Amino acid sequence: MPLESIRTLVREDLESTDHFIISQLESNIPMIKDIIEYVLTCGGKRVRPLVLLLSARALAHRGQKHIDLAAVIELIHTATLLHDDVVDDSTLRRGHKTANTLWGNDASVLVGDFLYSRAFQIVVEIKHGAVLDIFAKATPYIAEGEILQLVNCNNPDTTEQFYFDIIQRKTAKLFEIAAQLGATLSTNSISDIEALREFGLHLGLAYQLIDDALDYSQSADQTGKNVGQDLSEGKATLPLIHAMRESKGVSLNLIRNAIKTGSSKNLNAILEIIESTAAIKYTADTAKYHALKAREALSYIASTPYRKALEKLSDFVVDRTY
Repeated sequence: MPLESIRTLVREDLESTDHFIISQLESNIPMIKDIIEYVLTCGGKRVRPLVLLLSARALAHRGQKHIDLAAVIELIHTATLLHDDVVDDSTLRRGHKTANTLWGNDASVLVGDFLYSRAFQIVVEIKHGAVLDIFAKATPYIAEGEILQLVNCNNPDTTEQFYFDIIQRKTAKLFEIAAQLGATLSTNSISDIEALREFGLHLGLAYQLIDDALDYSQSADQTGKNVGQDLSEGKATLPLIHAMRESKGVSLNLIRNAIKTGSSKNLNAILEIIESTAAIKYTADTAKYHALKAREALSYIASTPYRKALEKLSDFVVDRTY
């Protein structure tokens, strides 16, 4: 299912979200405006705000607060991208030069901080206690994921469980609260809120798993980032973890040394090892498992076109090639 056909159902909400984002990012400082405009216009699938909007509509939300929160989710996501690219020393994202490449690390970090601050300002202005509580608990959890990943770089002994601890924090949590917030705005039903929270969690895990698989299975033209970028950053993601588990001798040492040094000079050989150990299939199958868990969580929600769109979104997440 193409993403655009899913987006069609809430097209007006998405357009309103984009307009709201623009209206909230006015600044008298040219650099802030330039960097934000550049990052926001460099593409992006807007999957996280889409999750929030569809979740709210699935529970018959009326009003405008879901637009505000969808914008907040996108602002936080954009802030994390700015910070991530600095930490990872990335030069390419979505097929474009990263902001830190064009404006420098200092500017990228500070503009990311500006986006975080503006996002929380919007949340406070909504004046919804449960919403504020969710954000207050989630944001340090997300930051912990980034820190865990940082301290675990260049560690070839990373376990699969530790890998999941990282991606649950740094990626899945934002998906989780997107769905949870859409539900919280729309109902007092604890079971409905919990069902959508569970959906978002598993959708986010599936999303990151496919991202990590694509890093070794697709070209830069398709993914918008350099092939093997995770390896060059010393990240032991699931494809590498599985490949090491299934390898020995020279092959195992080749991967371990590449992770330790953060080097992609033997990338072609490592890609062959990944293929021979079916590491991409293992990662994709794991993603499909979590996509199925996401769909199962939705079974507790009344059937509507919006719920069906969320189901289709779980299919898109694991079938995508970008």
